Amino acid sequence: MKRLLLVWMVWSSFFSFAQERVKGDLQVGIQGGTSVPMDSYKKIGDTKIGYYGGFFVDKYFSGNTFGIGIDARYIYNGINKQDSLKFENGHFGTDYRNPARFKDYLFTIGPTYKWSKNKFHVEAYVRGGMMMQYFPEYVRTMTYDDGSGNQVLYDPQWTENDSTNKANSWAALGGLRFNYKISPKVALFAHVDYVQTFGTKFGNKPSQFTVRNSVEILPVEETTSVKSFLDHYEEQQVANRTLHKTIQAGIGVKMMFGSQSTPVVPPVKEEPIKYDDIPKPVAAAKDLQIVVKDKQTNLALSGVTVSVMGNDREEKSISDASGQAAKIAGIKPGRYQVIGEKNGIKTPVLVLTETDFQSNSNVIFKEIYHDDPRFTLVGETFDCVSQHNVGGINTMLTNTGSKTNISQISDLEGKFIYQLEAQSEFTVVANQQGKYSQTEMVSTKGLDRSQTLYVTLKLGVCELAKDSSWELKNILYDFDKSTIRPDAALILDNVVSILKQNPSLRIELSSHTDSRGNDSYNLKLSQRRADAAVDYLVQNGVSRNRLIAKGYGETRLKNNCGNGVSCSEEQHQENRRTEIKVLDF
Repeated sequence: MKRLLLVWMVWSSFFSFAQERVKGDLQVGIQGGTSVPMDSYKKIGDTKIGYYGGFFVDKYFSGNTFGIGIDARYIYNGINKQDSLKFENGHFGTDYRNPARFKDYLFTIGPTYKWSKNKFHVEAYVRGGMMMQYFPEYVRTMTYDDGSGNQVLYDPQWTENDSTNKANSWAALGGLRFNYKISPKVALFAHVDYVQTFGTKFGNKPSQFTVRNSVEILPVEETTSVKSFLDHYEEQQVANRTLHKTIQAGIGVKMMFGSQSTPVVPPVKEEPIKYDDIPKPVAAAKDLQIVVKDKQTNLALSGVTVSVMGNDREEKSISDASGQAAKIAGIKPGRYQVIGEKNGIKTPVLVLTETDFQSNSNVIFKEIYHDDPRFTLVGETFDCVSQHNVGGINTMLTNTGSKTNISQISDLEGKFIYQLEAQSEFTVVANQQGKYSQTEMVSTKGLDRSQTLYVTLKLGVCELAKDSSWELKNILYDFDKSTIRPDAALILDNVVSILKQNPSLRIELSSHTDSRGNDSYNLKLSQRRADAAVDYLVQNGVSRNRLIAKGYGETRLKNNCGNGVSCSEEQHQENRRTEIKVLDF
């Protein structure tokens, strides 16, 4: 607060100075452009090109050559996110615990020099001051199986910031501004300057961004089988620190106000203001409108239960699609607490006092922010034939990593909602007697929670009937192999569930190939694959007399891509499939 007060005092002093009778221009400008990271700031911070915006005020002295100016800027630089890496017995992953960016506020003051010719003039300036910095926070984790069934976690890289992820530092900038007057009072300009922070501490608090790294001894590649992280990293970690270092280039517009000597006019004596005579605002009953937003994306958030309590009154409502809770009419002045809750996570408490009731508006508008780090899956169940949404369908969500699952019944409009953990993969199926659906895949890997809140899915639900058939999506085999892969097992688990829910159901499970290769060999390969799939169903509790395995090879192509016909890979893929046919139900 003291620093903001200091900036306000400096700003005020310029406008006070503008009233003095001293020759020289006062100029006020706005600017914006590109922020390019340099040197260690780019390397250690893994910083990307960003942007900035702000304003400046310059006051020139007599002669319009030398002056003094202030500069205030907002600077934003994103960071390059690290990809996940799988190796033989584990993987690397990075947990970004807040928005992946550097966000800075820069306030500086210093001398400026101007050289003019006709409509052109060039300004050189040097400024010093303070930067308020907001750092990213992340941890890169190496997870692997040590061979005895234990999962080992090791962090070879992590940011060493305090819990606030922010710091202040001394800062300076210097640069050139190239101006062209389009009128006596207005000029367009382009400028370039260099910005850097200084020092290791500010107010006994570290002021540099710090990343701790383990020194790599032996690289870990996709084919590496890790026995111990000490085989690949030194045990002692090294702290790498960096100052803010950017080159900033941009454009802007400025207004120039020339001042001339004027006759001195004696001040008019005014009667002192009697503050007791000024009417004070009176607190009165108001309407209250609460709006709920998602903290990480700033999007309006529906489905949040909003409670308003106080002054012997308690109101509850649920926010709509625009984030608005029900408006409360005629709420009396007093102290109230407002809190929202969704998915077991509460918003911070918002407190209303009598001061909020002293405005001229008839409605008090307040925003509260819900912070759930998970993504929201919004799904719809629809009928395969009519394509219309159908409600009352039991759906099941399975985390393919942890194998945990939860279920939910779609509402009257066919909608269902699940919360999804970041950097995870899931399957969604309909799980209801007399019906079936495909196994749909959903992934949050690679999604940025600060940019994305909702993931959508439409789940087709079909009626089981004799002689009906459907193709199993997403069931794949390794080249020239018939063994059931883990991803194929997820699809077959849904078939197991359908068969167990419908005891009278008998099916034919068939496998098909494309036309490439020997006809006889393709027929045998498809039979082996169909047999392997049926064996998997039997191993998971389905009676074999309810199942028929049939390999058709390339005898039932879905298109004209037969022997000797040139076709695309997509056309051949259409023929490589696994199908279910209902024999009896």
